[in-house]
Amino acid sequence: MTDRTGQYAVIFLSQRSAGDDEGYTAAAAAMDALAARQPGYRGVDSARGADGFGITVSWWADAESAQAWRAHPDHEAMRARGRAIWYERHEVAAGVVDRAYGWSRA
Repeated sequence: MTDRTGQYAVIFLSQRSAGDDEGYTAAAAAMDALAARQPGYRGVDSARGADGFGITVSWWADAESAQAWRAHPDHEAMRARGRAIWYERHEVAAGVVDRAYGWSRA
């Protein structure tokens, strides 16, 4: 388990719209690859249910790194496409992780 204490988490909750699964999948892969090259990037965790509801948490060194990613021109363009094509709705919450712990089966 990675200790996330002190990292900046950006939590993206979304409901996918129907259609263009191929375009969405390609765009998500491109954004994952681009984010991974940004200063301060620490990782991403993502899950989507059969009903289309998804949760993605991107992890950053600090708020400035996360805000720089938000302002990246390619990311801005993809967010606009998401609102126009891929999402019915989304919410974002962000902040510093004060405590992190986990467990895994040996």
